[in-house]
Amino acid sequence: PASRRPIRIRAAGPAEHRPEHGSAHSPFPTPDTRHPTPMKPPSLTLGIEEEYQIIDPETRELRSYITEILKEDSLVLAEVKPELHQSMVEVGSRVCPTPADVRAELVRLRGMVMDIAARSGLRIAAAGTHPFSCWTKQSITPLERYMGVQKDLAELAQQLLIFGTHVHVGIEDREFLIDALNVSRYLLPHVLALSTSSPFWQGRRTGLKSYRSIIFRNFPRTGIPPVLQSYGEYENMLETLVRTRSVPDGSKIWWDVRPPHLYPTLEFRVCDVCTRVDEAVCIVALLQAIIAKLWKLRYDNMTFRVYPLTMIEENKWRVVRYGLDGPLIDFGKQREVDARALLREVIEWFVDDVVDDLGSRREVEYAYRILEHGTSADRQIATYERTGDLKAVVDQLIAET
Repeated sequence: PASRRPIRIRAAGPAEHRPEHGSAHSPFPTPDTRHPTPMKPPSLTLGIEEEYQIIDPETRELRSYITEILKEDSLVLAEVKPELHQSMVEVGSRVCPTPADVRAELVRLRGMVMDIAARSGLRIAAAGTHPFSCWTKQSITPLERYMGVQKDLAELAQQLLIFGTHVHVGIEDREFLIDALNVSRYLLPHVLALSTSSPFWQGRRTGLKSYRSIIFRNFPRTGIPPVLQSYGEYENMLETLVRTRSVPDGSKIWWDVRPPHLYPTLEFRVCDVCTRVDEAVCIVALLQAIIAKLWKLRYDNMTFRVYPLTMIEENKWRVVRYGLDGPLIDFGKQREVDARALLREVIEWFVDDVVDDLGSRREVEYAYRILEHGTSADRQIATYERTGDLKAVVDQLIAET
């Protein structure tokens, strides 16, 4: 995907100081305590956050109702949270060791949210944008943090009527975390291509597969992150932003992939929320496998070329516009390649040698079904072309969710 041949990096030390291979419970070598500064293998634990739409089943419009829902069931606040708009609800999973555990969590969380909404006669849908509800008619959640966002970002905050998936992969070593961030930037467009679910905006067919990405790009500190030389550089940057009152903390760094300020993870934020559970689990499994492969290379003192921001942004734009149906650029070959062919290469060449150790082959290879049948965005467009009715699109989203 980035180059046919991994490149060597400076060796960490003599061969006798390298870690021994790990136990049967881990696909990775364990650190050798004899080495003065051993790099700790990532745990690769997983977490997922999803943002859902609260739908009125009669009108199929968004319904500003989150505060009322949570008043009725305050016990779920640890796992079900309000978001910027009252017509949004967010869930966060427990820490999970495997994608299979993430699946069980998503089934549980989605079911819980649907049950809570149903008590008020409402429904839940998962898509990056609502097909026709208007952002000017949505109420901001009356909590201090969200009122602060509205004050800071003015009308932009009101427009942020978008819904995403955030995936956390456990990486405890901060320097490897930065290495993984720098290299994984290249694959962000590829992963986004599997998750596109926002082809409509304000009742219009936009011609794009991820209009959510366009809306979010209007915000500061978003998009593909810059290359970072070390975790210290990131800390210095963040400290400057906090000291100058640009941000209160790292939670307001909204890059497509970022080091979270609370957890020892790398957080991927590039994806539209996935409509189907299987799609979300596939994304989680693929991201875990990417980090596993990067660690495997790093252990062998190898890595992949880190490409400039402009090149990666070009591929991201192509995904935003065409999804799986357009060409992406293989910068190693310096030519256009069918997006589906590049994604097959990610699976068959880049991560194939780690998925069995991770026990996630089935979840990763669900991507082949997405490549064959399309994403949520493709299904939404097909329903609209067949019916000419955006309400039918909403009904489909509710059913698939």
